[in-house]
Amino acid sequence: MKKVKNINSFVKEKINVGEKTYKQVLISSEEAPNFAMRKFTIEPNGFMPLHNNTVEHEQYILNGSAEVQIGDEILQVKKDDIVFIPAEVFHSYKNIGNDNFEFLCLVPNQEDKITLKK
Repeated sequence: MKKVKNINSFVKEKINVGEKTYKQVLISSEEAPNFAMRKFTIEPNGFMPLHNNTVEHEQYILNGSAEVQIGDEILQVKKDDIVFIPAEVFHSYKNIGNDNFEFLCLVPNQEDKITLKK
């Protein structure tokens, strides 16, 4: 694995369950033994629906602002905030600003099952 990469060299993959939402896999589970690193971008008026994962998430907000629902709590987050989402807890994201909402998301390299809340 390359030890240094440039963020602009990664393809943005559209996330089909959200709207105006994209993911870049920066460090995959094949490249590092313990954690994967992804960057998510949610454009203005975009969102990622309520869902849960079987793994926890550690997130660092790079840009913009959003409403993040974690369980029953709705929080407003912005650049430089840190967010922890426990495993199995339903969560969602909604860009509430005029800029792209961008964040890094680290997850353990374990099997991850995602469930959308209906």
